[in-house]
Amino acid sequence: MSNPLRFGIIIPARFASTRFPGKPLQDLGGKTLIERVVDAAKLANPQAGIAVATDDIRIAEHLADKCRVLMTKNTHPSGTDRCAEAFEQLQWDCDVVVNLQGDEPFIQADQVALLLSAFEDSNIDIATLKIAIKDSEDIADPNIVKVVCDKNDKALYFSRASIPFKRSITNEVQHFRHIGMYAFRCTALQNIASLKPSMLEITELLEQLRWLENGLSIGVKETHWASPAIDTPEDLAKALKFL
Repeated sequence: MSNPLRFGIIIPARFASTRFPGKPLQDLGGKTLIERVVDAAKLANPQAGIAVATDDIRIAEHLADKCRVLMTKNTHPSGTDRCAEAFEQLQWDCDVVVNLQGDEPFIQADQVALLLSAFEDSNIDIATLKIAIKDSEDIADPNIVKVVCDKNDKALYFSRASIPFKRSITNEVQHFRHIGMYAFRCTALQNIASLKPSMLEITELLEQLRWLENGLSIGVKETHWASPAIDTPEDLAKALKFL
């Protein structure tokens, strides 16, 4: 783009994870998980800055000398809602806010750049990523979110179900896994903060369906590398090989 977008990165981080309590402060090769996420964010060189949004003082104190930390409510239904509150506090002068999950220490700078490229289309409100599914078992796995897009790479729907459904076994179709990394135009992020959880969101437990139901346009860029998220202690042990 001739006029690069000015962006900032907000990292939502919760201590009270159901599957992995205290996850952000767990050690990963000599640094805590949240420290490594902050390090990954710095590699993307966000002009507006980097901030961690948390509801736990232990995370805030741990990061006090490493980056800006904002205390947020403990009632947010999603990380994006937490980001929206943090953005309101920050008052950044920027065009786009990237929501980098607090359990994604291996996100690459070029994936952030790929996200931002979606905004070359002025009609895009939100950007996210997808990757081709190669293992057929993943298609039916409800823990792997699938996405279908139109011909202009705009999201039509996200689901835990196997979409698109193959009516004919002879029909060849590529399924795509959604990668939960987002970038928002600032106006869209402010709008999201005022939207109530929707029927589809509650049904599938996918916050992005709230945005689609309310008419927001989501651009989806294809990446060829899926960073390993850390949801359990077992994931943390496996992640050591990526350092």
